[in-house]
Amino acid sequence: MSFYEPNSCHLREVLIFCFNMKKSAAEAHRMLSNIYVKYYGEAAISEKECGKWFQRFKNDDFHVEDQHSGGREKVFKDAELKALLDQDSCQNQKKLARSLGVTRPAISKRLKAMGMIQKQGNWMPYELKPRDVEWRLFACEQLFERQRRKGFLHRIVTGDEK
Repeated sequence: MSFYEPNSCHLREVLIFCFNMKKSAAEAHRMLSNIYVKYYGEAAISEKECGKWFQRFKNDDFHVEDQHSGGREKVFKDAELKALLDQDSCQNQKKLARSLGVTRPAISKRLKAMGMIQKQGNWMPYELKPRDVEWRLFACEQLFERQRRKGFLHRIVTGDEK
């Protein structure tokens, strides 16, 4: 037989039940405290906390999940972000933030610090690697050479073509 121990979300759901039964925050606190101490041996929730939740319920906010309190954000390593970009460099900042469990501005700051920019939907380093510079130089030389090999006569339109 498993032993059930309620967490804070479960207790808040019980508070919603009490709220819907038109109980006051003090009554709900008393009920929860008596039951919780009897079965689990410790305090469940403070009366002040019950009051805060009842106020939220009065404002039609029935979300009982824990929310980010606005403190320090989750710390993640550049290696985690780099690994995600190596898997799929087409991901946008929102997807990256969701994958790492952080905010989009945090991702934006880290990408900027890593020197990454988005070009044509892919994240790439702002500074080109030496081989990329060589490849671009080679492509430019090839295009220039092709232009030089062809004479200018093939580009003249005489007007007698039908």
